Amino acid sequence: MDWARFAQQMASMARDLLAQESLGATLERITGSATELVEGCDAAGIMVLHGAKVQTLAPTRQLVVDSDRLQERLAEGPCFDAARSGEREPVFRIADLTREQPRWPAFAPMAHQLGVGSMMGFLLYTEDEELGSLNLYSRRPGAFTEASELAGWLLASHAAVAFSSARTHAQMEHAVATRHTIGEAMGILMGSHHLTEEQAFDVLRRYSQENNIKLREVARRVCERGSLS
Repeated sequence: MDWARFAQQMASMARDLLAQESLGATLERITGSATELVEGCDAAGIMVLHGAKVQTLAPTRQLVVDSDRLQERLAEGPCFDAARSGEREPVFRIADLTREQPRWPAFAPMAHQLGVGSMMGFLLYTEDEELGSLNLYSRRPGAFTEASELAGWLLASHAAVAFSSARTHAQMEHAVATRHTIGEAMGILMGSHHLTEEQAFDVLRRYSQENNIKLREVARRVCERGSLS
């Protein structure tokens, strides 16, 4: 492992992550970087858990999606454990899926059938939140060395900060857009029904509650149609 070259590539990637214009682009840059920077990595993706349900983000190959679905169905696997771990272990690793794996006895042979030879899962976290796991795959058994683990952990550390920042930015943009839409809808109702600002908002809120529709969706409909009907 050429660590001097790796450090240069990591620095370039870190700057590139901050330059991405969307959360999706940031995540794709993270998983793409994994295949470029970590020796032995053929595919990568990010797993996020919603309860026991798995969401796969920015997969570089279909293999990643298939593995995540398998781990969801079995409720076991290194990536599944990394994403739900409260212990913040730096890495979960299966060095060789052709061998028996006591920790993941059901997952390992089925993952091998998918074409996975070895894999690693890294918890993505900051001081304030856990974001999921960065998962690396190789078709070859024994492809990931100790150097690969260290490189993956360093990448995951940078990725977690970039992921958190991009998600916060996306949430802020969404909140601003939602407030703008609601304000526009209130203005339409105020003008067409001679309502005060408070009355217009109350109309939107009641319609949202009575019809079990999110407030932003109600506002969007008013903006598109000019009324609630």
